[in-house]
Order: sequence, then structure tokens, then C-alpha cells
Amino acid sequence: MSVRVRRVYEAPETADGVRVLADRLWPRGLAKDAARVDEWPKAVTPSTELRRWYHAGEGSYEEFADRYEAELAAPGAADALERVRDLVREGTVTLLTAAKEPERSHAAVLARLLTG
Repeated sequence: MSVRVRRVYEAPETADGVRVLADRLWPRGLAKDAARVDEWPKAVTPSTELRRWYHAGEGSYEEFADRYEAELAAPGAADALERVRDLVREGTVTLLTAAKEPERSHAAVLARLLTG
């Protein structure tokens, strides 16, 4: 069992296991067949409002992470998060994101929650 975080633009690897797109919007310029996405649970992605707030530079990464975790505790998101946890229990899951800095993105927060 492991959770990896990778940019969706990187070539798929056999070690990826189940490939889960962790972005609310489909990545620009990427064909769906090239991405090889197995799951796209939009309910576990940050809300549009939170995403815009963070990208506008209005708060720190830590505050963003706290707000995102609060969103994931909401009923619909919590159910979807549990579904992804089930995938992690079955084997390797790779969270895919278009973020330029995956280690400081919502995907990193999600990975921490899934492995913690």
C-alpha cells in the first residue's frame, strides 16, 4: 500500500497502480487516453472558491491545507475520500495533478490524509 503524487503530464508508469486524477478540471492540452486516468473523484478536489483563493496568493499553504481538510470532512467529500482510501488499502494509488509544484498542492494534502 502506498500513495504517490505525480504530475498528470508525466508518462504513466507500471508502478503507478490505480491512477486517480485529483484535480477538479481536466488538465489543459492532455488527451484523455494519454492520461490513463482510472478514477476521477471530483468530490475530493478543492472547491472552486478555495482553489481560486489559494492561487490568488491570499493565504499560506498551511491555511489552504487546513481549509481543504475541512472541505474533505463534509458528507459528500468524506464518502468519496473513503472510496479512495479503499483503493489505497488494495494497493498503490497515484494521485495525479496538473499543479506545477505537486509537493505544495492539494494532492500532497490528500496523500498525507490517505496515508496518515
